[in-house]
Amino acid sequence: MAESRITSVGIVVKPRHAEAHKTAAELSAWLKARGLRVVGEPFTEAESATEPDEHDFDGACFADQAELVVVLGGDGTMIATARLIGDAEVFVLGVNYGSLGYLTDFRIEEMYTALEAIFEGNFEIDRRVMLGVEHWRDGEMLAKGRVLNDVVINKAALARIIEIEVHLNGLFVNSFRADGLIVSTPTGSTAYNLSAGGPIIYPSMNAVVVTPICPFTLTNRPIVVPDDAEIELILQNQNEGVVLTLDGQIGYTMNSGDRAVIRKSRTTFNLVQPPNRNYFDVLRNKLQWGR
Repeated sequence: MAESRITSVGIVVKPRHAEAHKTAAELSAWLKARGLRVVGEPFTEAESATEPDEHDFDGACFADQAELVVVLGGDGTMIATARLIGDAEVFVLGVNYGSLGYLTDFRIEEMYTALEAIFEGNFEIDRRVMLGVEHWRDGEMLAKGRVLNDVVINKAALARIIEIEVHLNGLFVNSFRADGLIVSTPTGSTAYNLSAGGPIIYPSMNAVVVTPICPFTLTNRPIVVPDDAEIELILQNQNEGVVLTLDGQIGYTMNSGDRAVIRKSRTTFNLVQPPNRNYFDVLRNKLQWGR
């Protein structure tokens, strides 16, 4: 249930998607007609086409002003939104304009009904764990970020196998020789982690999974650990083309000795849940179980 009445709504639109932009314009008018403030007015398709490298929203506006964010797109747009809103404790309604839709739970025909229910305070929130990441080199923090899905260290297509040393709360776990390593949240367990042979983790579990990518030793298997543990990944060997990737959308080049320090974020990604639908409905549909 809602803690307070929602008065301001932000709209995030999948870039260069004509139908999503059309829906965004209609939604903006619908919200204003009901006396709601629209934060970060969406660009028209023509406007966004003139700046193809820019997102169609302003992060500062959402972080400071929006109480609800409506995302018109796919899972990639939802992941970008999670990074966009930063520490803001806003509610997020995902409307599926993509191909997968693990995170965009609502169909377009359900959008207005769902919004009416939200404005009446009749909705449930699924609070998804996020991870904070720091990239360190020679005692200096080069970058930091937050992920909803995963942190990945992997090699370029022609690079040699890499070695990554893993520590958990300061305790040595193992040195993985592999094509790379994935540290995934429960939300991200159905993404790269699943493709690499990792387990599906129920979204509300307080767990993180560490999954080697094509390990040199086949007994090196995925490890599920508590989500409040500090995980440290150290690149052991010099190998050109090794990249630290956050949610598959931001990347940093790694050198030998570089460290990635991963901790549970203090904020969560707050997804509005559709009524009468459960997580296994999504898995059966997206993974085509039983077909």
